[in-house]
Amino acid sequence: MDRQALQERYGLNGESAAIRQVVDKVMQIAKTDITVLLQGESGVGKDVTARAIHSLSDRNRNDLVIVNCGAIPEGIIESELFGHEKGAFTGAHDARKGYFEKADGGTIFLDEIGDTPKNIQVKLLRVLESGEFFRVGSSKMYTSNVRIIAATNKDLWDEVKEGNFREDLYYRLDTVKIKLPPLRERPEDIIPIFRKFVSEFSSKYDSVFKGFSDEAKNLLTSYRWPGNIRELKNVAEQLVVLEKSQFIDKDRLQKYLKGRQHLGSTDNLPIVSESGKDEKASSYKNDPPHDSALVYRALVEMRTDLSDLKKMLAKFLYSTFNNKEVKALPEAMPRSIDPNDISIYTNKDGEQTLGVSSMPEKKSEDDDPMATLFDGKEIPSIEDAEKFLIEQALKKFEGNRRKASEALGVSERTLYRKLDQYELQ
Repeated sequence: MDRQALQERYGLNGESAAIRQVVDKVMQIAKTDITVLLQGESGVGKDVTARAIHSLSDRNRNDLVIVNCGAIPEGIIESELFGHEKGAFTGAHDARKGYFEKADGGTIFLDEIGDTPKNIQVKLLRVLESGEFFRVGSSKMYTSNVRIIAATNKDLWDEVKEGNFREDLYYRLDTVKIKLPPLRERPEDIIPIFRKFVSEFSSKYDSVFKGFSDEAKNLLTSYRWPGNIRELKNVAEQLVVLEKSQFIDKDRLQKYLKGRQHLGSTDNLPIVSESGKDEKASSYKNDPPHDSALVYRALVEMRTDLSDLKKMLAKFLYSTFNNKEVKALPEAMPRSIDPNDISIYTNKDGEQTLGVSSMPEKKSEDDDPMATLFDGKEIPSIEDAEKFLIEQALKKFEGNRRKASEALGVSERTLYRKLDQYELQ
């Protein structure tokens, strides 16, 4: 089977050099039993790649068992992977095979392997090396002849350095690594993949797609696609179903894009000019959008950003307190604070906190060695505040994203989204 036939059959779409390298490596290793590590952002097609590898292998007569390690609660993941005996724990009324037994003779795909607890990583290492494992509640050794394909959206080596992932398991998994590029790094593939999805959905829903304008094409390729191919497919389906028999221009397309362009502002929000008027209003005269939906979506996104910022500020401002010591904060005294008086202070241990100068007069930069927040801007925007706090947290923890997200009071997923949004590395 040549590359083009494989791409069409298994959905590894695209003609860019990056995706061709992925397909070539899949063809090269599929017939072997070598362990494969797929690395890439959410939505890039790691599951599709795993299915292609299994289908091209000599194990394709047996099952491909897909396991999302990040979705299984820590308390039951061992039982799910390796099975259990009757009476092994409360509720274990019968013996049960785990995923490794079910995959015997076939392939097991361990998605989000980086989220696996440390105690389970030891058992995974044993299976990788010898195929041996124990069911929960049993002293009998079981074996499974299984090929392992693992996937992660994290940098596992960073996880190793942070102590979250075993180094020996990392080296065992990293036999062959296939990096799946995000959609924004292969913009030449966006239009062909989009056309393919539109064609499929038009046939599925018996709909007619009348095409889209050059401006809409430019928007498709300039949009960052944070959800990658999964998001592109979703947008194609929405357009076919909700914009049935309509020619798609930039404004119609923009309603379905929820992230940001490479160099633009938030795509799905109206752009307000200095005069305060909506610059898109004139383009909506002939075909007005659902205003209430646009306003609601804008409010929801603004509330989310404000909520994230509030959590970050609270964590950052009160990071020196022990949670057990904070019973209640005293009622604040009425006071007017000049934003220019907010400064970053570094203590003797090198830790940074925010504070307000008690000096009535404003100090010059020469008099005050502490840099003022946001370089003296009158009132920082939400985006500036978020970006500043994220930069300070990453600086404090030397680039450790897990610790930075904990300090900021947001999830790691939210932090990754913000890093991408503000193009921070």
